Amino acid sequence: MRMCWILNESLSAIVVLAWLGVNLFLFIDTFCRYEEDESFFYTRVILGSTLAWARASALCLNFNCMLILLPISRNLISFIRGSSMCCRGPWQRQLDKNLKFHKLVAYGIAVNATIHIVAHVFNLERFHWSQSEDARGLVAALSKLGNIPNESYLNPVRTFHTSTTTESLKTISGVTGMVISLTLILIMTSSTEFIRQSSYELFWYTHHVFIMFFLCLAVHGAGRIIRSQTPESLLLHNVTFCRHHYTKWQEAAQCPVPQFSGKEPSAWKWVLGPVVVYAWERIIRFWRFQQEVVITKVVSHPSAVLELCMKKRHFKMAPGQYVLLQCPSISGLEWHPFTLTSAPQEDFFSVHIRVAGDWTEALFKAFGAEGQAFEAPRSLPRLAVDGPYGAALTDVFHYPVGVCIAAGIGVTPFASLLKSIWYKCCESQSQLRLSKVYFYWVCRDAQAFEWFADLLLSLETRLSEQGKAHFLSYHIFLTGWDENQAIHIALHWDQNTDVITGLKQKTFYGRPDWNKEFKQIAYSHPSSSIGVFSCGPKALSKTLQRMCHVYSSVDPRGVHFYYNKESF
Repeated sequence: MRMCWILNESLSAIVVLAWLGVNLFLFIDTFCRYEEDESFFYTRVILGSTLAWARASALCLNFNCMLILLPISRNLISFIRGSSMCCRGPWQRQLDKNLKFHKLVAYGIAVNATIHIVAHVFNLERFHWSQSEDARGLVAALSKLGNIPNESYLNPVRTFHTSTTTESLKTISGVTGMVISLTLILIMTSSTEFIRQSSYELFWYTHHVFIMFFLCLAVHGAGRIIRSQTPESLLLHNVTFCRHHYTKWQEAAQCPVPQFSGKEPSAWKWVLGPVVVYAWERIIRFWRFQQEVVITKVVSHPSAVLELCMKKRHFKMAPGQYVLLQCPSISGLEWHPFTLTSAPQEDFFSVHIRVAGDWTEALFKAFGAEGQAFEAPRSLPRLAVDGPYGAALTDVFHYPVGVCIAAGIGVTPFASLLKSIWYKCCESQSQLRLSKVYFYWVCRDAQAFEWFADLLLSLETRLSEQGKAHFLSYHIFLTGWDENQAIHIALHWDQNTDVITGLKQKTFYGRPDWNKEFKQIAYSHPSSSIGVFSCGPKALSKTLQRMCHVYSSVDPRGVHFYYNKESF
């Protein structure tokens, strides 16, 4: 299993190790430089090694802040996905893990920010202590520099009779550092899975304080608290000799008073490029917001599922893609992702939205779906659409065998795929590399099957007419039922069609035995590359990923399962 994991996830591991390697290199290189650089010798006399800890973590912070916006630049990722720069296969799957990389970089920011803050707390305390009467020798002499004209200071804390907090809040670096710390804490704490699931709006709004984070980051170094000896001063003031003669700096010609200056801020240079890319991303979204969207049909399905059919000029999509929706009458800022359930061959595009939060509940009410009675199209609320954007499922046609697994409303990406397959089956000249599709749907509520059963039934009929009944093998699992349903199912079990879905394939009751299913698929396709695509909860995703590792062959000529998870 470990070898199969290496074969399947080696590229992801290489990307993570490369990221860690760059962080480690930057940290160690900067740490050693500040520990050895002669221009910072007198700064180290006061601060010690915490100077190097602060500067090394600051550089790693800049590096990770440069990366954090790129994985969420959807248009950039779509461009890379569709260009020749991006290879198929393993490299393509890395783009589908953009949110995982975004979170990884966020953890890197949190770790380095913590190191940076702690180091500077010690630095301030050392600066403060060096102005006390207990400070002696070279430390005291360096702290007193700047008290007379034509002298530059090294210690930003000019008196012992103050607090470090007060001193820090008097500087640009201190104030911006406080704001950066607070915004980072707010973003990180509101990004937990519990918050995202219980109150997506809270997560969305708090995440957008990143604007304040980047503004403060850009000017954070303008205070120039950490100072070093100037190059001109180093030429006249030999540190190796003069550090032992600090009492004669004012008198000895060979040891003039050292001069110090702060380093110019550099954080803005790191983040300028990604910020411009992300700003362009928002400009494109605003442009798309202005485009008219015509709502052609609204349908309320069981289990609080709302279907919206829409039209928009020059809208082109691929199976499995998603769009971002905004309803200005509900919120003028919030955009929410939804998978497209229509096929590219249709003259409209559609989404199926399940009520799962304040925004979706408000949308459900805005379209009058509560009582099954709908308003006239002209009185429906306006919708804005951004996209479409690529997702993992768009790669399904690159595999000879596809395994599609959905849980609950997670079936929506596969609706688009199955519709597209239906249309391709209608085209006599259509040639697909995809020769076999296994479709699994695990659902708790029997009523939820209703809107999807018609699609499966039409696809089942069409494939039979084309002599391709073997092309699609679907398995529907019902995990929740009551006593009356169980009696009804038992009484009609001998019928030719399923009592719940009306399909020839009977519904299974309970959860799938994934070991059995994957073993059978591996046996049926002994030398194939099999793409596994899932949309559902994290527990299901972990199980399926493990199954892909277990049943992939170590032999390059054997069967290989490649796991892809829908995430947006």
